[in-house]
Amino acid sequence: MKYGLVMLAIAVYVLHQDFWNWNSRSLVAGVLPIGLAYHALYACLASAMMFIFVKLAWPKHLEDQIEALGDKVVAVEEH
Repeated sequence: MKYGLVMLAIAVYVLHQDFWNWNSRSLVAGVLPIGLAYHALYACLASAMMFIFVKLAWPKHLEDQIEALGDKVVAVEEH
């Protein structure tokens, strides 16, 4: 799973380098430049990737340790 997530991050990084749109003057729906439309879709893809990362790779054991400390953390923050 870890290698799959790394490959996903690399793929999204490579897709961010949209050199194929640099010189394009085409418009999407007649008003939106292709580069802007591409980056809008890219932002959705990056958001989906981060959702996947949180669901599959979130360090749950760290949250469990913090919850186990309970009031000790609150007491330290108050001083």
